[in-house]
Amino acid sequence: MSTITSAIKAFVADENGVTAIEYGMIAALIGVAMAAVAGQVGEKIHDAFEYIRDKFVIPAA
Repeated sequence: MSTITSAIKAFVADENGVTAIEYGMIAALIGVAMAAVAGQVGEKIHDAFEYIRDKFVIPAA
């Protein structure tokens, strides 16, 4: 029974997995931030191209 207790204590004290989880959470947060920024930048670029397109269109007489 003491081997099970010592194994559980060793598992709880092990911090290697915690570091990997922290890095995974940081990577996920960076990914979400990049997706949000890309959406906003994409809309701005779309608006800029529409503005340029509208300036080149010759109105019908």
